[in-house]
Amino acid sequence: MFQRLSAGWQLAKQSLNVLRLDKELLMFPILSGLACLVVTASFAAPLIFSGMLENVANQEGNNPAAPANLLLYGLMFLFYFATYFIIIFFNSALVACAIIRLKGGDPVLRDGVGAAMARLPQIIAWAFVSATVGLILKIIESRSEKVGRFLTSLLGMAWSVTTFFVIPVLVVEKAGPIEAIKRSVSIMKNTWGESLAANFGIGTITFLGMLVGLVPIGFGVAALSGQMVVLGIILIVLGAIIVLAVSLISSAMGSIMLAALYIYAEEGTVPGGFDENLIQAAFASRR
Repeated sequence: MFQRLSAGWQLAKQSLNVLRLDKELLMFPILSGLACLVVTASFAAPLIFSGMLENVANQEGNNPAAPANLLLYGLMFLFYFATYFIIIFFNSALVACAIIRLKGGDPVLRDGVGAAMARLPQIIAWAFVSATVGLILKIIESRSEKVGRFLTSLLGMAWSVTTFFVIPVLVVEKAGPIEAIKRSVSIMKNTWGESLAANFGIGTITFLGMLVGLVPIGFGVAALSGQMVVLGIILIVLGAIIVLAVSLISSAMGSIMLAALYIYAEEGTVPGGFDENLIQAAFASRR
């Protein structure tokens, strides 16, 4: 276990090195985030100004068949679908570019966008499945605050593990939702230890980076309390920029790592930019 965690840390650092070669890959999570903000605003504004949220809150929460609740669930599904579509589209584009880089190519943004557009039917289908699962989990959670949250946490974790490799399968194999899930489960069975270790490595780097950003935010809040408004605002903005940058970098690193694990698991070849001895040792248990 400790050997795998150490390997995961090294693999995470090598994913960061690969990202340094293609910094433009950061544009995909940036575009995804901006698009999600637009979608969120487009759904939230009508709900707030129409008073629908207030009407639902005034109804009995245990009556899921109430007209306002049914309408809200319908809107929630559309919101989930639009959001998942955006996230899956740009993640697919990023993974496509990562695979090109890991196989020795030099990708540009249009390569990723082109690959995602070529998989548009699969992306739409997977967004529909993801939105359906997300809505079901939300309904389960709303039925009982404590039990619902516990149950949805377990189901959500199981769903995340089961669908871990869906995006690269979708990008490379153009598989539909059911086949993509089957292929993801099959790959995960062979790489679960390495996948978890790699996520641990990326999570550790992300955590350390977030701490760096939280320090100036903390000092900024303290400065505001001490009537040093300008200094406080500067420190808070600086910290927020660091946190945002770390979030974008960790997202891109995750996609690069996912592509690398998929390539090695499926082709048995060491992806470019990764140490051959390290990745072969990490997967030695399945060979």
